[in-house]
Amino acid sequence: MWTDKHRGIRMSQQELLCKNSCGYYGNPAWQGYCSKCWRDRARPPGAHPQDSRPSSDGTPVTFSKFEEKKNIEKGRRIYTMRRLFWGSPSSPKPEIHSNVLKAYQSLEPGDFPGFLKILRSPPSQRLQSRCTAFLNTMEAYHDLPVQKQSDLVQDFYQSFSAHFSDLPEPQVHQVMEHLEKLIMTRLHKWVFCHDSCDDEQRDLTLQRRIRSLNWVTPEMLDVPFPDRKSGVTGDPFLLAITAIIEVDAKRAPQDKLACVSKCCHHIFEALALSNSEPANADDFLSALVYVLLKANPPRLHSNMQYIIRFGLPHSLMAGESGYFFTNLSCAVAFIEKLDGPSLNLSPEEFEGYMLHQRAPSTGHRRKHVAKSTQHLLEELKARQESMDQDMDALSTQLHQWMETVTAQLDQTTATFALVQKEICAQAQHFPNAEERSRTSSAQTDC
Repeated sequence: MWTDKHRGIRMSQQELLCKNSCGYYGNPAWQGYCSKCWRDRARPPGAHPQDSRPSSDGTPVTFSKFEEKKNIEKGRRIYTMRRLFWGSPSSPKPEIHSNVLKAYQSLEPGDFPGFLKILRSPPSQRLQSRCTAFLNTMEAYHDLPVQKQSDLVQDFYQSFSAHFSDLPEPQVHQVMEHLEKLIMTRLHKWVFCHDSCDDEQRDLTLQRRIRSLNWVTPEMLDVPFPDRKSGVTGDPFLLAITAIIEVDAKRAPQDKLACVSKCCHHIFEALALSNSEPANADDFLSALVYVLLKANPPRLHSNMQYIIRFGLPHSLMAGESGYFFTNLSCAVAFIEKLDGPSLNLSPEEFEGYMLHQRAPSTGHRRKHVAKSTQHLLEELKARQESMDQDMDALSTQLHQWMETVTAQLDQTTATFALVQKEICAQAQHFPNAEERSRTSSAQTDC
């Protein structure tokens, strides 16, 4: 049986880390590297010219010189563009820097309105001017290729964070998260799913792929479901499905990451209902794949690329959000490469399912339905027994109450009879006393 064999969804902690062994989380979108190592590898070699000597594979010297010149010119254009965006690199004035630090030290975590208020204050006037100039220039040059836009945004993050180098690192991250929300909320409509890339086509391809896998069952993915006796009704992963669908409605990368984290937290909560012990990484990844197949989130590829290109590096390289996003990327990569062996199916069976010529095992369905029916019957039987016991107890209480009421009624009737006799006796005695009183009064008058 498939439950006795090794699943295709297995990912160790080491496999989630950067291939460069820097200690941060890698990502399939960066070929297994973290964002910092990937940018170091992918950055145009303007500062590292290529060797103009003939290569061992026989590449002509003229071609090497041409590539070197092309890369130098490309680096020069990028440097010129960066100067256009935020001017020549210069250190901030000490007095301005000191005032800015004092203002931002009072900022509470998650207080975005407070961040905007501080940014508009006189000590932050220089920073506000840079943000405004950057936003206006980015909107004016929105036709730039999306990768260049990403480089410009990331360089602006790095340049802006230099003003807060004297603050503790967690507080710098907090300020930069507010800045990211401010910048990307404005730039979302210009850079999301940009025309210079194939994100829209990749979204459609991924959606069709997920739709074609609607026959995959939780049992095939080895996703643990809570037992009927636990009292859970419906799909325990419904909240996780709702959370991952909400990603597309957010605009800032950190808000999209927050939805991903919320989805993963709901997955762990659902797995906690199924297992008596904490869920492991394999169960989590399998459940995440199941949630993606059930939800088929809109524009999933575009949202992930948007987070990668314009999110803060520290949010993806480490911490809870980085771990969850790395697992999300692995789950998407697994869905794109899903085949028969991953589900313990032969190529013929997998192809039959994909062409809708086969359906999940009716025997397994029948067994699942029978098991569910058996649990339901046991639950109904337990309820019936409890109801019978309650009825017997109620009948006993009612009988005792009737006996008590009858006894009280008999006692009251007897007491009433005695009182009535006393009243009658007194009524017979009172007329004789009245007659004697009248006689005595008459004699006195005479």
